[in-house]
Amino acid sequence: MSLTPKVRHRHLLRKKELTAVFDELQHSFPMEVTAKNLETAEIDNQDVLLQNGKVFAFKQDGRYVPSLRILLEKAPERMHVTVDMGAVRFVANGADIMSPGIVSSDPEIKKDDLVWIRDEKNLRPLAIGLALMSGSEMVESSSGKAIKTLHYVGDKYWELQL
Repeated sequence: MSLTPKVRHRHLLRKKELTAVFDELQHSFPMEVTAKNLETAEIDNQDVLLQNGKVFAFKQDGRYVPSLRILLEKAPERMHVTVDMGAVRFVANGADIMSPGIVSSDPEIKKDDLVWIRDEKNLRPLAIGLALMSGSEMVESSSGKAIKTLHYVGDKYWELQL
């Protein structure tokens, strides 16, 4: 996204649309998701949901991915992957997550699930990604990419404010 994003098709979601979005987000991350005054918009050809001018969620490969701001508030109990402190600086720069840096993961994670990445010290959300292998494989594997990063603290979705 550019410094001055091009915003198109911005409008408030109706109650029925909100329910569908919340159901989809809760399916990805088992947590209570509620919000008022959510808007949908197309920003630089990317579908996003906005709440008070900040990104609430964005559409990636046909499904909504929640913003890290939601995870920071809710911190779901499942679908998390914990990385060692040596991996944190790479995650913070948007790098994909490699298996050797993974300390633990939710065993319920399956390939192609959305997951959230946290560090082993603070257990706070650092990024959201797409699992490229199951949770148990992530921990057992000694090489290879385990998670494709979709959103991280400091990226265009984090910084965007309208």
